[in-house]
Amino acid sequence: METLLRIAVQKSGRLSEDSLKLFKECGIKFINSTKKLKSASHNFPVEFLFLRDDDIPGYVEDGVADLGIVGENVSAEKQKEVDLIKKLGFSKCRLSLAIPREVEYSGVTFFEGKSIATSYPVILGEYLAKQGVTCDIQEISGSVEIAPGIGLADGICDIVSSGSTLIGNGLKEVEKIYKSEAVLIGNKNLSAEKKEILDKLTFRIDAVLSGKSNKYVLLNAPNDAIDRIVSLLPGMRSPTIVPLATEGWSSIHSVINEDEFWDKIEELRAAGAEGVLIVPIEKMIS
Repeated sequence: METLLRIAVQKSGRLSEDSLKLFKECGIKFINSTKKLKSASHNFPVEFLFLRDDDIPGYVEDGVADLGIVGENVSAEKQKEVDLIKKLGFSKCRLSLAIPREVEYSGVTFFEGKSIATSYPVILGEYLAKQGVTCDIQEISGSVEIAPGIGLADGICDIVSSGSTLIGNGLKEVEKIYKSEAVLIGNKNLSAEKKEILDKLTFRIDAVLSGKSNKYVLLNAPNDAIDRIVSLLPGMRSPTIVPLATEGWSSIHSVINEDEFWDKIEELRAAGAEGVLIVPIEKMIS
């Protein structure tokens, strides 16, 4: 019987969509249907289990699933014995404290002796302990934002992405206490066969994530500016330089982190770079 790596994925929502997109970009083919609880790939030895995100860390710890993709905040809150295999760079958000917009805020000691409503009592409790603040943590699930308005709590601690939900409920963000993104977690007792499949999977994931964070850069430059431009555009080893039909000019090709490129563009132009093209990279293997 073929060994399969069972991967738990949130059954619906943005995290689910981004997770399945990642696997498809890794060349893993499977049928995705909201009516199915599991789906096996027909070209890679994995089987996907579609579960509630809050349940995934527990299923991975128990071995029902070998791997799982969850928000880092969920993994930290559930405190299950699992391995953090890789941060995936998507579904980024933060866990923040918020209070009614009209209330004056004087710092985290504002919450001393008050009450905070949250779905993340573990993370919040650890943060407050580090800050030396004692307050009443009211654990609730769903619609945390309404707690101050109905008199349940003085403030809330909840996931924030854009902040629009807070504004819509008359709240303001006052402290960012935890940064989160999607993470790949794993069972601590994988067999040798499953670890081998995991290595192949993470190799593909690394190639996809590396491609997303880097760009292929092409530019033209006079030959007397090449040394200066090369010093600004290091490639994976060194830039590729190709002579152009126009005498005295060359085309320079390189790979660079997108954030670094925007920091260097003015220097490149000042050094003589022209006709700069930025091309997406589907996958990049080091």
